[in-house]
Amino acid sequence: MGLSIASSKNFNEEKAHKLYITLECMLEFEKKEEKEKVLALMRRFSSATSYAYKRLLEGIADKEIEKRVAEKHKLNARYVKDAVLIAKQVLKSCIQRGQNPKKLVFGSRELFEKLKKKHLTGKRREKLRQEWEEKRYGFLYSRGDKSKEGNLNLRLVNLDNQWHLRINLGNGEYVWAKVVRSAKRERDRWMDFVWDLTQAERTGNWFAYTVRLKLKNGKIYAQISKEEKFPEITITKESGVIGIDINAYPFHLALAYTSRDGNLEKYERISLNGLLDGNTDKREYLSWQIAHQVVEIAKSEGKAIVVENLEKIPKGRRGDGMPKLRQKLQKWTYKGLLEKIEIVCKRNGVQFIKVNPAYTSIIGKLKYSPMLGIDKDVAGAYVIARRGLGFEEKLPKNYRELLKDKEFLAYAIAKVDERINGLKSGLKKETNEYKKNALKERIRRLRRLLKLLLSYTRDSGKSEPSTQQAVNREMKPMRGRAKSLQKSWRVLSVALAVLLATTCLEWCPGHSPLKRVLISGDWVRVAGGVSPSLPGQGTAASNCSSIQFG
Repeated sequence: MGLSIASSKNFNEEKAHKLYITLECMLEFEKKEEKEKVLALMRRFSSATSYAYKRLLEGIADKEIEKRVAEKHKLNARYVKDAVLIAKQVLKSCIQRGQNPKKLVFGSRELFEKLKKKHLTGKRREKLRQEWEEKRYGFLYSRGDKSKEGNLNLRLVNLDNQWHLRINLGNGEYVWAKVVRSAKRERDRWMDFVWDLTQAERTGNWFAYTVRLKLKNGKIYAQISKEEKFPEITITKESGVIGIDINAYPFHLALAYTSRDGNLEKYERISLNGLLDGNTDKREYLSWQIAHQVVEIAKSEGKAIVVENLEKIPKGRRGDGMPKLRQKLQKWTYKGLLEKIEIVCKRNGVQFIKVNPAYTSIIGKLKYSPMLGIDKDVAGAYVIARRGLGFEEKLPKNYRELLKDKEFLAYAIAKVDERINGLKSGLKKETNEYKKNALKERIRRLRRLLKLLLSYTRDSGKSEPSTQQAVNREMKPMRGRAKSLQKSWRVLSVALAVLLATTCLEWCPGHSPLKRVLISGDWVRVAGGVSPSLPGQGTAASNCSSIQFG
């Protein structure tokens, strides 16, 4: 685990319940010695942060840490408090991510590990060393304070119609650095920020802004953050919503336009392939463009936006046998894109709703994909939209009957077991290590699904109280009826995937087999008339190796 304390995303202590806009500019110094003084201050502050972090791990009280930091690093009281604050934010971030705080490396562990390799020499090693030292020691932070003309230690000052950053060196001495930043486009927020600064300077009605200095390629940059003020929300779910789901294959947004009474009006897709190409800056720019496009649609339709409240997207791991998928997911900016959509919604008075993501995709592909003749991605977006409107998705009658059908569940169990045995035979013959890893992962996954089916079959034969207790053990975070319903959807998803695999059919819009089951409950005919008591029959299943159950 590594960390660059110059990253503004990790240390915005106010972002939990507020939204802030961050703007970056470069600093120019008239004299080289002035820049050197600022660099020395940045090194002391960075070292103070690292020192405070270690003391926090030792369990020392904040006040005592502040006292020691002041004595050791010769910083003023405000810088000392900010250094301790940053250290606390780092520690909190580590704990939230489930990482070991004692293994943290300030300045990026990745760069640190590369520097440890002895084969790196010459210019390449020197470049890496400079990059690591800049991230480790090139950082300075000062919290905003409305009562201190916006910021006490790092304050923006207008000198002869040119904005400068007044840097408090902490010893009664100041350095003024010229702010180099021009508007990059017509709607650049820098123009609004400068206007607000000018008005504050004229009226004395200041606002707080936080400043971070970071060192990159020998140059000092300032990142300035201030709280955004948003207009009143005027477009709400009372006129309907647009449910949004992001999908990997193909990489796109699915939008489901839904009326207030929960009916699907229309749908569309927005390609995200551009986010997989180019550098980080290009992807960031395209993400903002897509966010504006989505919100403009919401404004024109007069509908609120609903998305899933996802904290983390699994991006695979080395050795899982799926390198191409892993490479694609590593560039998948799901959370960043949704955050941008949320910001643009707030700026335009559009209601932004987050919902529980549990089983939205499963419900969409089992219920609405065959019912409405839409693909599973749009169906998932539709479920998200309905959930944002407050609707609960109940199991259709014939699906409920299927879950009571012991022969249907026995058939699904036999087919999963048969598939596991087939993969195990293939694993013994496979010599390619990566393909073997992929087969092992599929076997593990199928075993988990088999365990789920067996558990549900056992519980369904018990009395209601015992069944509910078993459900509670299966899904501890949920309670009661909602928990039982979610488990039912999950079991149904596995069993029906087995059924479709038997007929060699993929999930697709309006395909007749699943629609037949939904309408008539005739699963035996869909399975090709195979007797559930003879799971070895029906060889079609053995030819459908591409289908992944669940």
